[in-house]
Amino acid sequence: MSGARFDGVNLTDAAFHAVLSGATFTDTCLSDARFDDVNLSAVQLENVNMSGATIRDANMSGVRISHANLSGLRIEGVNLSGAEISAADTTGMRIDGVLVSEMMTAWRAAQGAGG
Repeated sequence: MSGARFDGVNLTDAAFHAVLSGATFTDTCLSDARFDDVNLSAVQLENVNMSGATIRDANMSGVRISHANLSGLRIEGVNLSGAEISAADTTGMRIDGVLVSEMMTAWRAAQGAGG
């Protein structure tokens, strides 16, 4: 499914175990979806709902996520090198069990201390 396009699709509760590198998800609902041991490198996710989804043991290098609902998203054991997330709701989102909001608070404090 490398390079696949998902546009306006409801994939709520879907389970993915595939190579999806270079895929594009636009205006798609992925709430409560599960991505286990998948290749999501260079995937584009725009205007998607990933609330409550889980991504485990995946390659997300170079992924681009924008205008997305990531509330409650759980990411565990994932390669996020070069990933970019912008204009996204990350309320309750966790990476390796740590709330993203806590990471951002620590980062902002470190930026203030270095300035």
